[in-house]
Amino acid sequence: MSQHKLNVSELDFDKIKTNLKTFLQSQTQFQDYDFEGSGLSILIDVLSYNTHYLSYIANMSTNEIYLDSADIRNNIVSLAKMLGYTPTSPRAPKALIDILVNDATGSSVTMQKGTIFSTTVDNLDYQYTTISDITIAPVNGVYKFENVTLYEGTLVTFKYTYDENDSDQQFMIPSTNADTSTLKVTVQNSNTDTTQEVYTLTGGYNNISKESRVYFIQESQDGKFEIYFGDGVTGKKLEDGNIIILEYVITNQEESNGASKFNLSGNVGGFTDVTITTESNSQGGSVHESSNSIKFNAPLQYAAQDRAVTATDYETIVKSIYPNALSISAWGGEDDETPQYGVVNISIKAKSGSTLTDTTKADIVTQLKPFNVASVRPVIKDPETTSVLLTSNVKYDAKATAKTADTIRADVITSLSNYNSENLQKFDSVFRFSKITGLIDNTDASILSNITTVKIRKSFQPILLTSSKYNIYFRNALYNPHSGHMASTGGILSSSGFKIDGNDNECFFDDDGAGNVRLYYMSSGVKSYLNLTQGTIDYGTGAITLNSMNIAAISNIDGVASTVIELTVTPNSNDVVPVRDQIVEMDISNSTITVTADSFVGGSAEAGVGYTTTSSY
Repeated sequence: MSQHKLNVSELDFDKIKTNLKTFLQSQTQFQDYDFEGSGLSILIDVLSYNTHYLSYIANMSTNEIYLDSADIRNNIVSLAKMLGYTPTSPRAPKALIDILVNDATGSSVTMQKGTIFSTTVDNLDYQYTTISDITIAPVNGVYKFENVTLYEGTLVTFKYTYDENDSDQQFMIPSTNADTSTLKVTVQNSNTDTTQEVYTLTGGYNNISKESRVYFIQESQDGKFEIYFGDGVTGKKLEDGNIIILEYVITNQEESNGASKFNLSGNVGGFTDVTITTESNSQGGSVHESSNSIKFNAPLQYAAQDRAVTATDYETIVKSIYPNALSISAWGGEDDETPQYGVVNISIKAKSGSTLTDTTKADIVTQLKPFNVASVRPVIKDPETTSVLLTSNVKYDAKATAKTADTIRADVITSLSNYNSENLQKFDSVFRFSKITGLIDNTDASILSNITTVKIRKSFQPILLTSSKYNIYFRNALYNPHSGHMASTGGILSSSGFKIDGNDNECFFDDDGAGNVRLYYMSSGVKSYLNLTQGTIDYGTGAITLNSMNIAAISNIDGVASTVIELTVTPNSNDVVPVRDQIVEMDISNSTITVTADSFVGGSAEAGVGYTTTSSY
């Protein structure tokens, strides 16, 4: 029987060619025809290539019309725009400084926008600038600029003249490294009429009239951003001859995050003798939003509908406001240990820098106002870190490798460090014990087993020489199999050292296994208790309350000066789960990793004799 149909589901070149030849050979005219080396074979090749290209183009075109399958950035950006989402531009690192002008005189001093400061990070020089004029008056004869925000980069100005006859006119920011969060858009009436009006960026189309002085922004070709204006119905329309003035910072993105020391380049109001104090190191610098990030965030932004109601709404909107966020957690105040109604808490783990400055927090809260439900107040909280401490005894077969125990130990530490940075250190990242033990075993083929135990640690910063009460929340159940467990040796709680006002002894905390936190010091190697009820420990919730106490000094930790007291406990589960503003990470530098060759031979009479074993408890 003749084959009259081709298999159109197989679209690679070789299969298309085979299918065509099979089809032709099924026809009476070509039953005995030798295709190889013939002119017809060349025609079949051409037809196969053409079919392959067409199928590829058709498949790609289909993929590119859906956000989740698109690969070409321009298409991803266009599809995101349909959802009302604008990708984030690069962000300049920001630092906060105070400037004391030592030689100033007069009734006021003005620091002009574009005042330049220099700094060095990793032996590279960077320029920071101000983006607005700041004027101060002396206070008791002292001229001091406080909490001045510096932006890394160069402040530039670009101008366009609006031509109403040019329907294709574009107002492009001509740099891919422009930080659009610093953009100031001003419209001047004309070359002869210098009257200027500042236009503001709109986040949506609500409450915009035909006279609203607003502008819109979108990513255009090559990662550059384009400004556009209203049409006279939604937003004020430009008039012929209007001059559009774009002022913005061109930045090196994240390269100078962490800059801590700044020097004045030039003058402040004509004065050069200044003393600069850094209030917060530079942070927040970030690169242009990636295509994968756009594909993830655009649907969430659409779901939020330019309003913040649910926790997910807040997480999505904060991500767009502060692109330097690595991870965001939002929750209602009613879920706190002490409920706060009418509050939404937001915790942000930054890509760079430890915690957000007060200025950055205030800026985020301000930018959230247009999205807020009127009765809800957003509060930015610093993340809380729960450190996981490992004690791991690793056994390996010395006959199966040329590596030393030290080399294998270094490899294990590298494996743990990589897992820590790639899988933990985010709000929703759970520490899974089995993943860690498996990771250790799989680090090297010579590793036979590992016996690993887990403790968890949190720290708090006391107020010195002030009687204060402290609450520490592990938010994970703690191990306590029965009342009075290990009371004689100190329970499952331990701490770093400190001194109490009026007592010269170095003091510590432990527990009695019955829910009481005890205060003690060491005397001749024996615990001497100062208070058997210094606080409480809830083994079910992991909440520790320390009653009012006057802490006078904090001991060094591992020989290094410290401002915190560390509390270490044994969890009930080897899996550690973060809650709300909690971030779980392994403290590898303070973990104990021991690697030794396995000297026991399975199957021998002595195989299990003297074998050191441990458990979490």
